[in-house]
Amino acid sequence: MDAFMHAVLPQLLEIAGLILTAVLTWAAAKAKAKWGIEIEARHREALHSAIMTGINLALSKGLTAQAAVDAALDYATKSVPDAIGALKPSAETIADLAKAKLQEAAFEGIKSLRGVNALTAVSKEVGALSR
Repeated sequence: MDAFMHAVLPQLLEIAGLILTAVLTWAAAKAKAKWGIEIEARHREALHSAIMTGINLALSKGLTAQAAVDAALDYATKSVPDAIGALKPSAETIADLAKAKLQEAAFEGIKSLRGVNALTAVSKEVGALSR
């Protein structure tokens, strides 16, 4: 029996090693996928937040339309370069995001203002970006 164990033990250890390697590889892949998704979500949130902050700063300086969008993009580029580098959005995509955030800020402004004149002014401003 002792001779049998000495003969089989190396093969059993090799099989156990292969199984352990497979389990660890699978666990590492699952962990990378889970944490990679979470990291991407944090980058997305950081980019959205930076663009919204840039829009709010631009509006507080009296900038409107394309000037506000450009200021927001400049702010985001400087404040979250890691997020932009990780997500790699196209220039068009990030500009569209900034325009959407400007519209969001404009409609929030409409809620706080009363009267048709405010609505008309903001609608014209937002409409100018769509052209």
